[in-house]
Amino acid sequence: MRNTALTKDLQANFSPKSVLQDLLDGNNRYVANNLTSSDVTSLVKQTTGGQFPKAVILSCIDSRVPVELVFDQTIGDVFVARVAGNFENTDILGSMEYSCAVAGSKLVLVLGHESCGAVKAACDGVELGNITSMLSNITPAAKMASEQVDGVADSSNKAFVAKTVENNVKLTIERIREKSKILQEMEDNGEISIVGGVYSLSTGKVTML
Repeated sequence: MRNTALTKDLQANFSPKSVLQDLLDGNNRYVANNLTSSDVTSLVKQTTGGQFPKAVILSCIDSRVPVELVFDQTIGDVFVARVAGNFENTDILGSMEYSCAVAGSKLVLVLGHESCGAVKAACDGVELGNITSMLSNITPAAKMASEQVDGVADSSNKAFVAKTVENNVKLTIERIREKSKILQEMEDNGEISIVGGVYSLSTGKVTML
């Protein structure tokens, strides 16, 4: 039973490596259907005056990827940023910088997922309203995958989609480092780690890249 929220002292005792291991241990519990129960009322009261999350996770908006549950986390444990296709933009970069440089988080995790609808749309070159501009952030990953995977370069090719999902996570991490001097310097100094993984819709398992 979780009835104690993260404090500044507890957060300070985490390292980037230990935070990642904590999330992966939580994912193992999730896969085993052995989630930790929480005293929500107590945690809400404890976090009213402040928060000290250990990580910030950039995920897709997909309803089948409930981020806190996937890693068996509760109130006050993690920041979560969500956008279809889990890519970075100025607002998300600012949110990540706040999470780490201001609020003390030790890990940035970019989380893609199996059979991502946004990735499939980018693979198919879908054009529709603001979705067109959004998908342009994922197109580089699809172009890269087209040179790595045999067969047709569209969403009918499961291997192509899967490689695009992986590439999109990796390219997002590269751009986070390129576009945020704050996060890059924190990583260079060992204060944080920037990592990526892919969530399996079929098993619930997160595989690190």
